[in-house]
Amino acid sequence: MAKEYSTSPKHHHLESRRKRLTLILGISGLCILSYLFGAWQGSTTSINQSEAYSKVGCNDQTFPSTNVQSSSPARSLDFESHHGVDFNYTMETAAKTISPCDMSFSEYTPCQDPTRGRKFDRSMLKYRERHCPTKEELLVCMIPAPPKYKTPFKWPQSRDYAWYDNIPHRELSIEKAVQNWIQVEGNRFRFPGGGTMFPRGADAYIDDINELIPLTTGKIRTAIDTGCGVASWGAYLLKRDILAMSFAPRDTHEAQVQFALERGVPAMIGIMASQRLPYPARAFDMAHCSRCLIPWAKNDGLYLIELDRILRPGGYWILSGPPIRWKKYWKGWERTQEDLKQEQDSIEDVARRLCWNKVIEKDDLSIWQKPLNHMQCIQNKKVMKTPHICKSDNPDVAWYTNMETCITPLPDVSSNDKVAGGTVENWPNRAFAVPPRISSGTIPGITAEKFEEDNKLWKDRISYYKKMIPLAQGRYRNIMDMNANLGGFAAAMVSFPVWVMNVIPANSDHDTLGVIYERGFIGTYQDWCEAFSTYPRTYDLIHAYGIFSIYQDRCDVTYILLEMDRILRPEGTVIFRDTVEVLVKIQSITDGMRWRSQFMDHESGPYNPEKILVAVKTYWTGETNQQQEKQA
Repeated sequence: MAKEYSTSPKHHHLESRRKRLTLILGISGLCILSYLFGAWQGSTTSINQSEAYSKVGCNDQTFPSTNVQSSSPARSLDFESHHGVDFNYTMETAAKTISPCDMSFSEYTPCQDPTRGRKFDRSMLKYRERHCPTKEELLVCMIPAPPKYKTPFKWPQSRDYAWYDNIPHRELSIEKAVQNWIQVEGNRFRFPGGGTMFPRGADAYIDDINELIPLTTGKIRTAIDTGCGVASWGAYLLKRDILAMSFAPRDTHEAQVQFALERGVPAMIGIMASQRLPYPARAFDMAHCSRCLIPWAKNDGLYLIELDRILRPGGYWILSGPPIRWKKYWKGWERTQEDLKQEQDSIEDVARRLCWNKVIEKDDLSIWQKPLNHMQCIQNKKVMKTPHICKSDNPDVAWYTNMETCITPLPDVSSNDKVAGGTVENWPNRAFAVPPRISSGTIPGITAEKFEEDNKLWKDRISYYKKMIPLAQGRYRNIMDMNANLGGFAAAMVSFPVWVMNVIPANSDHDTLGVIYERGFIGTYQDWCEAFSTYPRTYDLIHAYGIFSIYQDRCDVTYILLEMDRILRPEGTVIFRDTVEVLVKIQSITDGMRWRSQFMDHESGPYNPEKILVAVKTYWTGETNQQQEKQA
């Protein structure tokens, strides 16, 4: 039998395999240890946020100074040399500082510019609708704040006071002096809460309404105020947990919507003219008109028909002022009794044809209620054939869509006592209950499970945001979510003293604005290639999630950023969430807009490709020229 020497081929082969195995195990162990060490280091690094911001030139006056646990090290994240993306923006603006506009543009509202509006048809007040500038007319400059602009009062003090220097217009205090809309007290305005039809104040007026319909049970949450003045009705509804969308045109009552937003009250520039209001069907629990001067019965009842479209089944319409109680007020209104009686009779007739029920008329108030469904209404149409039921497939379509003189159909129901489209919970449960549009499966791809996941996601994200910016300290009041999806961002903010304008891009694949209203929040449609229907300096915080990925191929994003700058207050904050490539390009533009910004990691950690860019608009104002000083 042969002897096996140590140098035999078999022994050498075994020894070689043993060494290779040892080497592989050693390398694997080192890789695992390196990964664990890197993850531990990234998750435990604590940074002082003010130090991080100071690296990009921010100071304590322009950026909130807080300590935040972050997964990113205390340095500016540099992706410029490693990432590239095709991006639609003006190269010149990305490479240089954007200059301020002339002070004459301080209150510029691009799509409701009075000068441009005069060129359009005056019938049905079409000239006061949205008419946005052409590409050649777009401004590539930043809208300046008035020279003595001050940080607005914090809520709730802002409900009653605003700085005169922020909105230097005395016209309303003179024109509406008797009606107690607004008063000038030294260097500030005071809002006593008065109105044309509520001389005892909005609070007492709302108490009168509460005696007629339930305002404090949580059943009524969303409201719309047509022709809102300075929005005192909406301002005093807030303490009753009712969120009102107030709107008024830009007209002779200078800056009334601007006053509303300066007070911290939701409002938009808007008018009932020829186009649908930019809200979905079945949005509001209550609508209100207090001497709003809308000709409700004219044009075959067109405006009441539009109101019917946006009212929820069972929703209320409240009317005060002409022609209600005309027998008492006709002389003061400087109209004949016959004219006023005819107007009220016409309104009553249109309401009846809409199948509304008149709940009550008491003193200065008349209240109607929309039916829960159209079962009985369809039967009534055999007798009252006009207005007929619309054949439209999508009643939610409202962006640049003409009004129709037909009744918007309600979803079918199985019995006369069922609510068309489904019942919503009372507030505050309504905010997190699955909305009927989702539970019924009418939003493609959105299930109850995905809704719950979205709520949890935004709860975690807001917790992360709280570490970046002072959400709970009253610094922010008016907040805009530029791409609101299901409203999870707004829902996660309900514990803070804020309100959110939830915006759904008009060209979204899924129209979810109806879901947001069913949750008890408010919002609007908007094409971000155009300007928003608001005054400059009206929002404290803007949330932009994925909006630039949506629009980067549709229009020059420089103009979107300039529009954000227009509506953002000095020292206001923007939170961008997007891919690194997009955010790097955004920062290259905002660096020339007197903004200061800092990259932050995703809340899940540094390995998520989505990043956050937190930016602050620095404080600066325009300069008053000599001619303006002489006029003042």
